[in-house]
Amino acid sequence: MFEFNPFAPEFKANPYPFYDMLRANAPLFHWQQWNMWFVTDYAVSTALLKDNCLGHELLSVMTREELGWTEPPASQMPLVEMQRGWMLFRDPPTHTRLRMLVHKAFTPRMVEQLRARIQSVTSSLLDAAEANGKLDVMADLAVPLPVMVIADMLGVPESDRELFRGWSRELAYTLELTDAQEIYEMGARATVSFSAYLRDLANERRKQPQADLMSALVAAEDAGDKLTEQELIATCILLLVAGHETTTNLIGNGLFALLRNPDQLAKLRDNPALGKTAIEELLRYDSPVQMTSRAALQDVEFNGQCIRKGTQVAFMLGAANHDPAQFEQPGTLDITRDPNPHLSFSNGIHYCLGAPLARLEGQIAIQSLLKRAPELTLLDENPTYRETWVLRGLESLPVRLG
Repeated sequence: MFEFNPFAPEFKANPYPFYDMLRANAPLFHWQQWNMWFVTDYAVSTALLKDNCLGHELLSVMTREELGWTEPPASQMPLVEMQRGWMLFRDPPTHTRLRMLVHKAFTPRMVEQLRARIQSVTSSLLDAAEANGKLDVMADLAVPLPVMVIADMLGVPESDRELFRGWSRELAYTLELTDAQEIYEMGARATVSFSAYLRDLANERRKQPQADLMSALVAAEDAGDKLTEQELIATCILLLVAGHETTTNLIGNGLFALLRNPDQLAKLRDNPALGKTAIEELLRYDSPVQMTSRAALQDVEFNGQCIRKGTQVAFMLGAANHDPAQFEQPGTLDITRDPNPHLSFSNGIHYCLGAPLARLEGQIAIQSLLKRAPELTLLDENPTYRETWVLRGLESLPVRLG
C-alpha cells in the first residue's frame, strides 16, 4: 500500500512519481494525519477551484472552538495579522476590493511597458556573471531579477533590495505545509521589520508621490477606497513574496528542464519565436507552485465523497499539470505544446494576479541567457532542491557559459 508523506525527502526531491500513484489510486485523497483532502486530478481541481463552497475565511462560518483551533502565540501575531490582509487568503467582497486596487499595475499592457527595464536588468546581471566566467543561474539571475523588478515597481531604493530578498525568503517558508513553530516565529520577525520599512516608505510617498506602485496604493488609500494602512503593507509584502519566489523558481526549474532536454533547448535557441509556448510548457512541466489550498465553507459532496465543513482541501497543481487525461505524454517536455491549459497560476477568482509579469520575466531571462551562451551546459547533473515543496525550486544551478 502506498503511504503518503509530503514531508519525505524523496517526495520533496521529485514528487511526480508520487503524484502518479495518488492520481491512479485516489484522485481525491483524504490524509487522516492532518484531516486534509488532497486533489491530484486535473478535472476535479479545475471544478473545485471555481466552487464558491470552498474559500478561505472559515471564521466567517465557524468559531475557533468548532474548528479546534487554538490562539497562535503572541510572538506570531504580527505574521498572522499581516497575512489576514493578503487577498490570497480572503474571499469576496474583500478579495474583490483588494484585487481591484492592485490589478491595474499587472495588466498585460502595463507589464509590457516593463519589458525594456526587465531586459536591462537581465543584461546587467548576465554581464556581471560573464565577467566572472561562470554562472549560478539561481544566485546570479533567477533570485535577483524578480526582486529587482518588483522593488522597482514599488519604488524601493536599490540599496535596500538585499533586505527585501531576505525577508521574502523567510516569509516564503510560512507558506509551506509545516507545523514547525520556528518557521512561523522567523516569519513573524521578518513581518515586523518588513512592515516598519514599508510604513516609512508609504509615509515618504504621502509627502512626495512618485510614479511608482507604492504611490498609487497610497493614493487609493487616501481616496477612500478603504485600503487601510495594514492592508496596504500586507498587499506590498504579498506582491514581493509571490512575485519573487514564484518567478525565481520558474527561471531555475525552466532552465534545468531545458538543460536536461537538449533537443528542446536547441529548438528554443534556434527559434526564439517559440518563447511564449515554451514558457507555458516550462510552467506546466515543473511548476514553481506545487500546491494551493482552500477550506470547505459548508459540507461539499464531490465524486461520491463528503468534504466536511471546516476541512482543508489541498490542490496539487503539479499533479494536475501531469494528468494524462488532460495532457498527452505529460512527462515529456514539449515546448511547442499548444493549447496548454496548465494550472500553475491556479484557477478561478484567485488566478495569479502577477501571471503576465512572471511570464515576461521568465521568457526574457531564459531567452537572453540562451542567446548569450548558446553552448550552455550543466556543471551539476543533480542540483539540490530547496527544503520546500509548495514553492518548488533549486538551491543552486551552476552552468558553464561556453
